[in-house]
Amino acid sequence: MTLEIKTSNLEPIRQTYAYIERRFGKKPATRYQEVSFDIQGATNFHYRPLWKPDKTLNDHTHTALQMQDWYAFKDPRQFYYGAYVQHRARLQDTAESSYSFFEKRHLVENLSDEVKQKIITCLLPFRYVEQTANLHMMSGSAYGYGTVITQACIFAAMDRLGMAQYLSRIGLLLDGNTGDSLQQAKDAWMNDATWQPLRKLCEQSLTEHDWFKLYVLQNLLIDSLIQELVYGKLDQWLVEHGARDVAMLTEFMTDCLTDLRKWSDPVLKTAVAESEENKALIQGWIDTLLPEVTDAFSAWANTALGTASIDNGLAVIAERSKKAGLTLELDSVA
Repeated sequence: MTLEIKTSNLEPIRQTYAYIERRFGKKPATRYQEVSFDIQGATNFHYRPLWKPDKTLNDHTHTALQMQDWYAFKDPRQFYYGAYVQHRARLQDTAESSYSFFEKRHLVENLSDEVKQKIITCLLPFRYVEQTANLHMMSGSAYGYGTVITQACIFAAMDRLGMAQYLSRIGLLLDGNTGDSLQQAKDAWMNDATWQPLRKLCEQSLTEHDWFKLYVLQNLLIDSLIQELVYGKLDQWLVEHGARDVAMLTEFMTDCLTDLRKWSDPVLKTAVAESEENKALIQGWIDTLLPEVTDAFSAWANTALGTASIDNGLAVIAERSKKAGLTLELDSVA
């Protein structure tokens, strides 16, 4: 008896959803495409928001930026909820292992009183800066237009909340979970002259209604200086003063900021390339905001690093701006 086995290829009636086909054509779509593009409601709203009756529930006029297609702000990382959670879970596993190792080996005992005080007064108050960053990105999620940008903003907001919490954890490691270091950090944030320009910048930014202006302020200006000065220069100072182990406690922040740049830089470049009007708008924002950011971080650097020079951080901003198609004259920054 002979058995003949045949294989049959079944062609699916359709490769993906109709709204995805209209954008990408009749071909298989990625999960990122299916859950990110053209799913935000755009018509037939039943009411206007009571808090802003001049707007619709999803309204692109929450920013002065203009886009032909708001879904042009795609995320090169292709993060949707599942992919984002899996990626950040791996980062958190590494971070938790580092914190556990630091605590189990009693590495805090290797830190001098000078180093501990430097961490408390010059690093821990950045948890308030991170909380502000969380609200900046929440603004993009709440008032942005197009799921590709709003979902990426909420992911970034959760990153900032996580960074704030890990900074708090560092303080608890220093004081044996008493919370004394966090109270000292709060006192420094509220009262020390070193922090007042940065505190002023944070508090004033929370009154800004244009979500993309906040996007530029946070992702281009503030984050460049945080990564270069706080997790670069201050980390170097700690190494030189026998606190090399602290670097394992800030690795999560460094990795997150590096990953966020993979998203924020292409978004900024897309916005600038859209039109000359957008380019002029964003350039104007930077020209206005950069002196304020520079003054704020210079005051911090003078105390934390012993010099008010933040040229390395400004060079990073200039490089990122150039890649986005913008011009930054460092000589004009007072």
